[in-house]
Amino acid sequence: MSNTGVVFPTIDLGEVSDEILNQKLREAGERLGCFRVINHGVSLSLMSEMKKTVMDLFERPYEVKVRNTDVLPGSGYRFRPSETNPNYEALGLLDLASPQALNTFGDQLDASAEQREIMLKYAEAIHGLAKDLSRRLAESYGLADTTNFFKSWPIQFSINKYHFKPETVGKVGVQAHTDFGFLTILQDDENVGGFEAMDPSSGTFFPLSPLTNSLAINLGDMATIWSNGRLGSVKHRVRCEAKTRFSIVSFLLGPVDTDLEAPSEFVDDEHPRLYKPISNKGIRSLRVTTNLIDGEALKHISYE
Repeated sequence: MSNTGVVFPTIDLGEVSDEILNQKLREAGERLGCFRVINHGVSLSLMSEMKKTVMDLFERPYEVKVRNTDVLPGSGYRFRPSETNPNYEALGLLDLASPQALNTFGDQLDASAEQREIMLKYAEAIHGLAKDLSRRLAESYGLADTTNFFKSWPIQFSINKYHFKPETVGKVGVQAHTDFGFLTILQDDENVGGFEAMDPSSGTFFPLSPLTNSLAINLGDMATIWSNGRLGSVKHRVRCEAKTRFSIVSFLLGPVDTDLEAPSEFVDDEHPRLYKPISNKGIRSLRVTTNLIDGEALKHISYE
């Protein structure tokens, strides 16, 4: 069921007042766990060039695309249509912020020198945006030292192609889920819709219609853990449209091997600690073993 009555927030990162901007980010994160941003520092020309690069990479022969492997399950080439995720194809790498990993990605897919330069520029811009958004969220809660807190967190990268067909229109293209990381930056297809998020107050889905030169931001399970339940981990899905859809997704994961817990500023007598410390690798493993991908896995690390 979809609800078109929800107003999806679009936040202008060019807002003059840092205090007002940070407050808007916090309110959207707490209310819906997702929002769009404009004036985000990633140029429209770079976004367009990146999409062209993505579309070209998916035209590689199968024997080239299967060379795309990485150290985490699900972060390399995937093309395994299923009932819950029909006609879904993806390429990716573990850390977009690593020039070495990005170079390996380019080698695997026989990317041209021009395409490698575009991907490198895109990676730098997205990494900067992810750090800025995370810093602003932390500052909105009054956390004092946020300079290095998110610095070492990897950014998992996934480029996606949805082979939608006329007979699949209206069906679920990717099942409802939450992201397992801290923060996701989505460059969705400006020509093809289908992305929907759940309004936590009503349990109904609402569409995130394409908006040129904007990026969609989703908060994930690690943001909920870090904020002691204040920030929402948004449940979202993709419904099939009539055209092939491309998306470019960058996941700021959180600490992979070390545990994350809510800072002391989030914990007091009225707000007891909700979740046990866990790493991003731990939350991924928990979601796999419990087969809970829609945020319900957090109950297994709850103190309640």
